[in-house]
Amino acid sequence: MLLTSTAFQQGGPIPKRYTCEGENISPSMSWSDVPAETVSFVLILHDPDAPRPGGFTHWAVYNIPAEVGQLIEHVPAREILEGIGMQGLNDAGKIGYMGPCPPSGEHRYFFHLYALRDDLKLGTHVSHIQVRSAMGELVIEHAEFMGKYKKSGEKAA
Repeated sequence: MLLTSTAFQQGGPIPKRYTCEGENISPSMSWSDVPAETVSFVLILHDPDAPRPGGFTHWAVYNIPAEVGQLIEHVPAREILEGIGMQGLNDAGKIGYMGPCPPSGEHRYFFHLYALRDDLKLGTHVSHIQVRSAMGELVIEHAEFMGKYKKSGEKAA
C-alpha cells in the first residue's frame, strides 16, 4: 500500500495551515495499491515525540469503506462522516483532527493507514485506543506517511 499527500512530501515539513499555528485543518491524504480483500480502512495520526508516555494521537478515522481512496482536506469534526467513515476521540478528548502543536522542538507526525478485512464493530464516541484495540487480527496491511513540524512562535501547546 502507498499512502501520500498533496499537502507535503514524505518526511518533509507540514505546512503551517494544517497546524495549531494556522487553520488547524486536516491535510488531504490518498492511498493506492490496496489489498484486494480490504473491506475498510483506519487512518491514525500520531506524534511519538510528544512529552508523554506513548506519545500523542491527533486523529483517528475508522470504518472508511474500501472503495474510498482518499480523505479530502479539512475533514469536518463530526463523529459520522457520510460515505467516508467515523471519527474517534483524539488524545485531547475531542472528535476529529487536531493539528501538530509541539510544545518545543521539531516533532515527527506519522499518518498510519491500516487495511482491514472487516469493519470495526464500534459505535460512536470511541477513543483511538479502542479503535486500535478493535483492529487486532483484522489488519491485512499497513502504510505510513510522516511529516515534521516545529512551531515558529514561543507559545506553549
